Amino acid sequence: MKLSMPRFDQAPVLVVGDVMLDRYWHGATSRISPEAPVPVVKVDQIEDRPGGAANVALNIAALGAPAVLVGVTGEDEAAQSLQQSLEAIGVKTYFQRIENQPTIVKLRVMSRHQQLLRMDFEEPFHTDADALARQVEQLLDQVKVLVLSDYGKGALQNHQALIQAARARGIPVLADPKGKDFSIYRGASLITPNLSEFELIVGRCEDEAELVSRGARLMRELDLGALLVTRGEHGMTLLRPEHAPLHLPARAREVFDVTGAGDTVISTLAASIAAGAELPQAVALANLAAGIVVGKLGTAAISTPELRRAVQREEGSERGVLSLEQLLLATEDARAHGEKIVFTNGCFDILHAGHVTYLEQASAQGDRLIVALNDDASVSRLKGPGRPINAVDRRMAVLAGLGAVDWVVSFSEDTPERLLKQVQPDVLVKGGDYGIDQVVGADIVQAYGGEVRVLGLVENSSTTAIVEKIRSR
Repeated sequence: MKLSMPRFDQAPVLVVGDVMLDRYWHGATSRISPEAPVPVVKVDQIEDRPGGAANVALNIAALGAPAVLVGVTGEDEAAQSLQQSLEAIGVKTYFQRIENQPTIVKLRVMSRHQQLLRMDFEEPFHTDADALARQVEQLLDQVKVLVLSDYGKGALQNHQALIQAARARGIPVLADPKGKDFSIYRGASLITPNLSEFELIVGRCEDEAELVSRGARLMRELDLGALLVTRGEHGMTLLRPEHAPLHLPARAREVFDVTGAGDTVISTLAASIAAGAELPQAVALANLAAGIVVGKLGTAAISTPELRRAVQREEGSERGVLSLEQLLLATEDARAHGEKIVFTNGCFDILHAGHVTYLEQASAQGDRLIVALNDDASVSRLKGPGRPINAVDRRMAVLAGLGAVDWVVSFSEDTPERLLKQVQPDVLVKGGDYGIDQVVGADIVQAYGGEVRVLGLVENSSTTAIVEKIRSR
């Protein structure tokens, strides 16, 4: 299955469920309390992050998809913190605020990236289920997917009313289930239990065959469109009626913290399906996203550049020949990862030792090297009849095979000025005996704060000289 990134910006998703605030107290520990055998933490940083259904909405917004959130909170400082942080990243919030009840807060005491203690502040909410359902119905016509983010805290009281309202409009319903009764999710398009939650319903599964058979029975009983069982280090299993099971291995390189991984899975699924991805591809993207997020501390969101880079790595297309559109996306991702982009250009008709040395030196000026090639027509205009010796696709393929080169792109003009205006590299590099003011495009790069550097060329290495030598024989 070939993976590609959907366009999330036109994929609005409605999340309904249990919102909570994840609060972190960070500090150093250097001694044991004289009052009890526990470490003393000197708190020097307090951090608030959206949790539960709010984290699902946050993840959807981080991918660039429009996110709408309906939930239940108290009338307190924690609710205000949640609303401000969510709306700051573009999530539209519709909170049913209940007086004299606290917003759910999970407080974690952290030291040296380790969790020492967690304290939960929560009481069951007395949700007005009818009012919440009316609010959801008013919003359904604005979205393409409905997510039920159920933590069993009381925000969701009438699952069936929400599921049927969405189904009546042809809107897929994804549910992250909790509890011992999955019948409340009857008719959902997809539910995403982890293995423990799944086995609590169907019984212990000794092997994959048993998991598949019991999952198929559960789908029949509950009229489910599909079932995705997340299995930790064993990856994920997608089950659909009349389809072979799809087993995906875990993609995490290093597991640092599994907090919020389930939220990342369902948010990536929802945004992908809303953007038009088929379910197997949406699951594959969610699997990659989960592999990224477990390498982060605490509840965390992943961005489109992070996910796109994972897709490129998976497809083996992180480097190589790119179109201009692909190059602009690649440079956006690189900047999101704090990488410095270097740009050079030329004909590179017959690659020789001087070119290789120069490109290695250019690559050392930053983190990512773009080589822009004159296409065949512009080489002919610059070098005369009979040039280029090698067509542009062959020249690009050879350059893409060099370890120093990240991305190769062609341009049709005599100079790369238009390309420089669009890409805006951090460093423009040119080889030869030039002053910086003689480098084509230097004024463009310097105008936006970029650097221009001139590198020397290896002596006695010239494509023109090589061509003349060959022709004279």
